[in-house]
Amino acid sequence: MSTGLIIVIAVVVVVLLIGLAFVMPRMRERRLERERKRELLRQRSEAAERHRAEADSHERQAEVSERRARIAAQEAERDRAEARAHSERAALHDEGLADDELTGTEAGSGDGLGRDDTARHDADPQHDDSLGREGAADREETVGRQESRR
Repeated sequence: MSTGLIIVIAVVVVVLLIGLAFVMPRMRERRLERERKRELLRQRSEAAERHRAEADSHERQAEVSERRARIAAQEAERDRAEARAHSERAALHDEGLADDELTGTEAGSGDGLGRDDTARHDADPQHDDSLGREGAADREETVGRQESRR
């Protein structure tokens, strides 16, 4: 082999080594940059998923709170209706229009003791005239929820 050929081969090898010396760090930097981007994407996905889960949890909690508020409003309305009914009965007694309840002299009483059908209606949930069927169903639902909390 000629000396010129050996020198050419040696120069090519040196150029390749110098080229690799410059290319390798750049390739490493690009690889590290891709890994950082992948990690950032993974962290973003995890953070977004955590926030979605938290939002779902708060949404469910808000729905439960709204239901409880509706139940409380219904119970308050029922209590107001009962208070109005008692106020009306008190007014009847004040005006002397309900003396038959006190003396038992009502013609339609049937038992002669001054009791009327309201006692029987109060004991029978199917005759709950003050609330209607929806009120009785709401009351049963409220009682069921209160028992399930225990």
